[in-house]
Amino acid sequence: MTMYATVDSPLGELLLVGEEAAGPAGAAAGIALVSLSLPGQKGAAVVQDGWRHDPAAFEGIAAQLREYFEGRRTRFDVRYADGRGTDFQRRVWAALDAVPYGETVSYGQIAERVGSAGAGVRAVGTAIGRNPLLVVRPCHRVIGADGALRGYAGGLERKERLLGLEGALAAG
Repeated sequence: MTMYATVDSPLGELLLVGEEAAGPAGAAAGIALVSLSLPGQKGAAVVQDGWRHDPAAFEGIAAQLREYFEGRRTRFDVRYADGRGTDFQRRVWAALDAVPYGETVSYGQIAERVGSAGAGVRAVGTAIGRNPLLVVRPCHRVIGADGALRGYAGGLERKERLLGLEGALAAG
């Protein structure tokens, strides 16, 4: 069953989409996040017929997002839906997950981390652009080799806001 909820944020109303996920033996089922998108985002999820509006299912994720935007959280503890994306995309997304709060890396550095240096930088950029979990999977922490902000499905202004919140912008 696909569920969704919206959460207010400094970036606008976030759309959270998830699926019921079985917990370990004897544990309660939870929610696995499929998508977190921003208003006007390129490729954003759109609520579909048959999806259930269930804000209660997303309470934990919503609380973590509030703490993040208040500067009180530097890591997310969120279960992602398995099996999304290609093998290459999942490797790139795992590399994004490893970029610490308050730090930035270049597209080339991500390409090196996934064994795709050189011409693979463009493919890495494409995979990053298809990240369905903005904010919680920190694609906003990837910048150009020259330190310039490049590409963000939610818009460069939002990327700059997120990096500013994290203290990751170099003094101009």
